[in-house]
Amino acid sequence: MLALAACGGGPEGSTSDSAERAPERTQAGQPAPAQPRATRRPQAPEAEGETRTDAEQDTGRDSAEAQISTFALDVDTASYSYARRALGEGRWPEPARIRPEEFVNSFGQDYAEPAGDGFTVHIDGARMSGSDAAVVRVGLRTRGSDAAARRPADLTFVVDVSGSMAEPARLDLVKASLHTLIDQLAPGDRVSVVAFSDTAETLVPMTPLTARPDLHAAVDRLAVQGGTNLEAGLVTGYQEASRAFRPAATNRVVLLSDGLANQGATAWQAILDRVKEYAGRQVTLLTVGVGRDYGDELMEQLADNGDGAAVYVSTREEAGKVFAERLPSTIELRARDAKAQVAFNPSVVESQRLVGYDNRAMSAAEFRDDARDGGEIGPGHAVTALYSVRLKPGATGQLAQATVRWQDPDTRAPAEASRSVDVTALAPSIWDKAPVRLQVDVVAAAFAVYMRDREAFGLDLPVLGEHARRLAETAEDPMVSELARLIDRARTIG
Repeated sequence: MLALAACGGGPEGSTSDSAERAPERTQAGQPAPAQPRATRRPQAPEAEGETRTDAEQDTGRDSAEAQISTFALDVDTASYSYARRALGEGRWPEPARIRPEEFVNSFGQDYAEPAGDGFTVHIDGARMSGSDAAVVRVGLRTRGSDAAARRPADLTFVVDVSGSMAEPARLDLVKASLHTLIDQLAPGDRVSVVAFSDTAETLVPMTPLTARPDLHAAVDRLAVQGGTNLEAGLVTGYQEASRAFRPAATNRVVLLSDGLANQGATAWQAILDRVKEYAGRQVTLLTVGVGRDYGDELMEQLADNGDGAAVYVSTREEAGKVFAERLPSTIELRARDAKAQVAFNPSVVESQRLVGYDNRAMSAAEFRDDARDGGEIGPGHAVTALYSVRLKPGATGQLAQATVRWQDPDTRAPAEASRSVDVTALAPSIWDKAPVRLQVDVVAAAFAVYMRDREAFGLDLPVLGEHARRLAETAEDPMVSELARLIDRARTIG
């Protein structure tokens, strides 16, 4: 994923980009831990009879570790969609459901695509109001996909038909979305439908798209009844996906639910333990949350730990974007177990803090541990990470290096790409000189942090709203215009 490595490299103000095969493993067969280049310089020889205490050695390791940020990539957007609905209904979103990275990743980016598979790595940044305060942005992007040229897909839809789905716009929204998607898929694709309430039932086994009438009929039979045994639904869905597994196809389970499990196992870890064996067979998971109230943590953690992503829909327009645009075009995977590591130069950076990704954090040593789960990224996806950085006064030279590590979806062969940035490459002012998309990312992240913590980098809602309205005119992006309206809405509520 991302790694901002410490010192070394080219001239001031330069950036460098590299893509390479993953480093070799140690003699013990374990992956070598990622380290910033600054930690590789030779140690001064110790005086005869002099040794460093364990405490002194630990202090050195802790200092180096503090300048390395490692996390699993995540393309979830459910948190932003949930907040949008809550504000639209005149409610302040629950702080525990606010994840800043999902706000930022909901917005389009202009990162260049790689020529082949894998990622491009983008780094830029700008100084904030204080002379030593800055924001650093690390952006990753995969190559897009031609829907007509993609591999076939086997999709198992696991649909919640429990009593809580009777709320208006829940099951009806799900059914309309599935009808739309079935019409969008290609003849080589296959679909199965599983419904669950107290128990789970396979309404139609894996069926080719040449039999669309049978699939539409199965969707029409979905009707509300009983409790919510989400465990039974997922187990049955994964069993169906495993039974029909095609090595040459993209195999995915799509869970559509409000996530309010009340029967069987109700915690994400217990449910995931039941389906772990099937999930390990290259069957990915997409969770689609619906409803005014829904089990956000359950749906998000299932997706994160089930090699997938989480989205939330509350309107037909949102569902159309997910099922008619996003899902058909991104069925394939570009990368498995993708991780980012950012290493900051300790001679330049006083402190740094990653905004969001709280439940995706990893240790530095886990970056090159290919047994450690990362994130699954599809074609044309962009992932953005923002860092709040305090620079050392007058510091010059390389600021950081970002590295992304991933595995090939088919062969599991690891690979990496990296890019570095210099202090002089920072824009002198975030609001006057920085790229428009970077400014939008900062506003989106600050808005999320404010709704969660009631403070955001010293910015309040009136100031954020002013920036959002200005950026909406410059970007000519409806999403940014909507962000400005949401900030104004939050001012009237909070």
